[in-house]
Amino acid sequence: MTIHNLRIDPQERGTNQPAPRLGDGGFFERDRSLHPPAYAPGYKSSVLRSPRHALLSFDAGISERTGPVFGHNDLGALDNDLIRNYAKTGDPIGERIVVHGRVMDETGRGVPGTLVEFWQANAGGRYRHKKDTYLAPIDPNFGGCGRTLTDDSGYYYFRTIKPGPYPWRNYINSWRPAHIHFSIFGSGFAQRLITQMYFEGDPLIRTCPILQAVPDAGALDRLVAPLDLNASAPLDLLAYRFDIVLRGQRSTFFENRPEGN
Repeated sequence: MTIHNLRIDPQERGTNQPAPRLGDGGFFERDRSLHPPAYAPGYKSSVLRSPRHALLSFDAGISERTGPVFGHNDLGALDNDLIRNYAKTGDPIGERIVVHGRVMDETGRGVPGTLVEFWQANAGGRYRHKKDTYLAPIDPNFGGCGRTLTDDSGYYYFRTIKPGPYPWRNYINSWRPAHIHFSIFGSGFAQRLITQMYFEGDPLIRTCPILQAVPDAGALDRLVAPLDLNASAPLDLLAYRFDIVLRGQRSTFFENRPEGN
């Protein structure tokens, strides 16, 4: 994600962060110790797909730095309402929730106009995907995907059904905790960050090999959305807050940028 004209008071920055370059979109130095290693034997599929050689860095070309430009006219009225955007004969089955938060830069300022996409399994833990063969039934009224744009303060929200956990072929009796996938788009095609949100109090979090590969406890905590009763709707739905920080020492871990944002 590109952040322009970054200026920070040194007293607000903290003593262990280098000063950014003024006026040229400089970034804080990344802390690579927050991110899991590409090779994590406990996460079985990482054994074959982790890189064996040093990573290479390429300058972005004009096609990566420009477009797409998203606007409210590109979104449907129900794109951020997963309870209704696929319903055909009634409401989907499961616990009704709202997820909300802000997309922020490393200084805590909201990033407006960011396209946030999300997708998930249904309440039984099954995705609407032809390759998902889990025995839980498909909900005919739940599609499991949507999108929204952040407002001027970087705020976003959407309604959905709380997803269920599901088994996966890692090792014997491996289960994924309930989670929602997020994709965050910047101003160019190369500026896409992907992560997952988990739910406060889920006991499967401490047993998941993917999450246990995150070496920093604080980074793992930032993937867990706390219950937010202040944003819940009485007699309707509970709320969970998930703030997304794009860079810096408190950045959200992004699975497609394990080396750091």
